Amino acid sequence: MRKIKIAQIGTSQYSHGSDIFGSLIKQKDIFEIIGYALPENEREKFPNRMGVFDGYREMSVEEILNNPEIEAVTVETEEIYLTQYAKMAADSGKHIHMEKPGSPSLIKFEELIETVKKNGTVFHTGYMYRYNPYVKELMQKVKDGELGEIISVEAQMNSCHPIISRQWLENFPGGMMFFLGGHLVDFILQIKGIPEKIISLNCCTGNNGVTADDFGMALFQYKDGVSFVKTTADEYGGFARRQLVVVGTKGTAELKPLEMPAPGGQYTQMRICKNSDEWDSWGEISKSETYARYADMMASFAAMVRGEKENPWGYDYELMLYKTLLKCCGADTDEIHK
Repeated sequence: MRKIKIAQIGTSQYSHGSDIFGSLIKQKDIFEIIGYALPENEREKFPNRMGVFDGYREMSVEEILNNPEIEAVTVETEEIYLTQYAKMAADSGKHIHMEKPGSPSLIKFEELIETVKKNGTVFHTGYMYRYNPYVKELMQKVKDGELGEIISVEAQMNSCHPIISRQWLENFPGGMMFFLGGHLVDFILQIKGIPEKIISLNCCTGNNGVTADDFGMALFQYKDGVSFVKTTADEYGGFARRQLVVVGTKGTAELKPLEMPAPGGQYTQMRICKNSDEWDSWGEISKSETYARYADMMASFAAMVRGEKENPWGYDYELMLYKTLLKCCGADTDEIHK
């Protein structure tokens, strides 16, 4: 198997940059790491994130983009710079894995998609729940019709974040919705498609004097029901309550916890209740094997770069997801086309 020669551009305080680089390191049979770059004064801003890069070559962004041996890059800068550096990589003809969801500018995201589409290069985003083993199993059950016609999807991704990170959310339209809501919007779009209407209900709790939108919620209205996403930064025990619920005419499936730490990785729990006449039926519960959060995601990216696998989430879908997320954030057309 041919190793992918890869480099990373950037890291951040609140997202997955260090974890992604660590995953590349662990998968030595798949990736050959050429180096990394830290633009936007990241070494000074995030000294606590530097340890993972020890022993690897620090390069400039230009050195990475101009190196013909480097065929792929992971773009892991702060969210406000993601689309900018991904576009630079796209202009250089590199295959791209980019942290989700991109920067809050629709027109720049559209330009990025146009470029990778024209190049025919891989554009892969960091929605790691797509690779959760039980999420994949549930999506297959939906596709196979095991749950019947899907009435609604409920997706929650809550946390209890410190004041400084909750206030940091003011950098984005919709705050917490923009930061984490994309994972949840992705679930609903894959299962139910584009809704007839989106109602954005994001707000600021005001807890501890925070003025950013740290409570995110959006309703998806369809002709046969209503689905919703909820993501908050101020919920004690919220991580353990992250969940995906799919309600169909033949059964209901619940993933809860969506993921929980376990020795060597994470696990997910699934509860399925089907065809029961008992109003209080609890259904059947199963627990996944332990898995590494980013391993399958990055291995799949490598397979796409080698041409062994087609990206199930194509250019047009990623653009649709991004536009839908912005609607959930309550951003209007004038604002998001900056």
